[in-house]
Amino acid sequence: MAPVTSLASTVDQRIADALSAALPEAGTADPLLRRSDRADFQANGMLALAKRLKGNPRELASKVVEALATGDVVKEVEVSGPGFLNITVTDRAIVETLAARIADDRLGVPFAVEPGTTVIDYAQPNVAKEMHVGHLRSAVIGAAMVEILEFTGENVIRRHHIGDWGTQFGMLIQYLTEHPHELDHSAGAEISGEEAMSNLGRLYKAARTLFDSDEEFKARARDRVVALQAGDTETLARWQRFVDESKIYFHSVFDKLDMEIRDEDVVGESGYNDMLEETCRILEETGVAVRSDGALCVFFDDVKGPDGNPTPLIVKKSNGGYGYAATDLSAIRDRVGNLKANTLLYVVDARQSLHFRMVFETARRAGWLNDQVHAVQLAFGTVLGKDGKPFKTREGETVRLVDLLDEAVERASAVVREKGQALGLTEDEIVERATEVGIGAVKYADLSTSASRDYKFDLDQMVSLHGDTSVYIQYAYARTRSIFGKAGERTPVAHPELELAPAERALGLHLDQFGEVVAEAASAYEPHKLTAYLYQLASLFTTFYTECPVVKPAPPREVAENRLFLTDLTAATLRRGMALLGIRTPERL
Repeated sequence: MAPVTSLASTVDQRIADALSAALPEAGTADPLLRRSDRADFQANGMLALAKRLKGNPRELASKVVEALATGDVVKEVEVSGPGFLNITVTDRAIVETLAARIADDRLGVPFAVEPGTTVIDYAQPNVAKEMHVGHLRSAVIGAAMVEILEFTGENVIRRHHIGDWGTQFGMLIQYLTEHPHELDHSAGAEISGEEAMSNLGRLYKAARTLFDSDEEFKARARDRVVALQAGDTETLARWQRFVDESKIYFHSVFDKLDMEIRDEDVVGESGYNDMLEETCRILEETGVAVRSDGALCVFFDDVKGPDGNPTPLIVKKSNGGYGYAATDLSAIRDRVGNLKANTLLYVVDARQSLHFRMVFETARRAGWLNDQVHAVQLAFGTVLGKDGKPFKTREGETVRLVDLLDEAVERASAVVREKGQALGLTEDEIVERATEVGIGAVKYADLSTSASRDYKFDLDQMVSLHGDTSVYIQYAYARTRSIFGKAGERTPVAHPELELAPAERALGLHLDQFGEVVAEAASAYEPHKLTAYLYQLASLFTTFYTECPVVKPAPPREVAENRLFLTDLTAATLRRGMALLGIRTPERL
């Protein structure tokens, strides 16, 4: 089906047409339309226009009102204040627009006018290291942006830039060479992610102890780094064992997060090794990078250290080793040249902002980024404890991500069990719902805060049935399904001829905004705008449910059918919106 034009767009166009008819000298002027608590919409564009035309804004507004057609969409318009237009739309227009939305699989949401290709870099754990709370935000925000962008029609390529290279692998590989059975599995046996991480952790500690205490082992480990970087076959084979063992663990954590991470999208630091030397050569030959004390560096006028001297981006160290910048710049070359990306989106901790600003500017100077191809860091803040300090265990250690997720599910099970027993849910259903609620709570708390801000991790609040939480929205969705379970033979049918109650109008007008909110969240890379919309939708539905009986006491058939229709579209919008955030909506809760 064709996309549905929102009421806001229709009204905006009507006012723009009236402006042109009433004031030809105005040319094209923006009505500056927005939702209002004084009417359905308010247009504030007359003030700026009057200033430009040196006229009285109330008089200009009155002329626009005279030229504005009313009856089918616009019910009434009044001039208020210094020249605002307060616009009320007809109940018929609301219902007919929503009826067109429910008839479409995409709820009438249009695709972006000019979709491109975005490579999104997110969920970047390190090989042979445990994932902790610091890995949460990149994964959750990144996965939501993938879904939101794909829904708008963008071609999205996922990249998980895992830390799978570097000097520490010399130590690990050398230890495995001397203790070759440390990562062996029983023939044909599958191991859990927890077992894989336990194996890696045990090996890492043993290797570190030996490295710190045995100078001969340390020398052999350093030689092993050279062999790894030179591409020695035996060394690479042992390195691959660490990567494979780590992937068993990674996938188990991402499964817990209810998140799909595909092997073909995992392209770590090692994936760009063959490009590093050429990247450095291009930068040096073009003069973008220069030699400084033997290192290959890029300098910036506005980046200086505490001593006032320039702080360069080091692409190649004086000892011949490559810095992170060489890998990041090679990744840009690959993503632009081979993957044909228009946009590179990096979901990375705000503390790395300076590094990425320097990398992006270097890529611009080299011509890899330009007006047609741009890079954006979706920088996120830190997860804090209830005390407002970085989230740690009581012992002061970084919180393991699996422990945090397990505790969220455990807390959620208490909430679900209390409600679920009354519904007659089985124990298996309670466990399944608790997982959906607990993981949803963690994701929603992360996404409902502007990414750039820090947020407090408070599980009691996250799994609360009250307030701005995912379980509040999940519960509103389950309530829509419960209504249909009690509706009997009555079915959802739109009745444009009916007069709407205030709670019906408020719900209907909000439902009509879904596409605009998704477009805004996609273009600004701000998933919190979608969470805010869904929370408000759940709140408006709760008011509607209280004030507008659907089943009991039974209203007239046409009214009941129309309310079932509004309930049906609310359910579809909540389900779709939560899916874009990576959160499940249980049918019964």
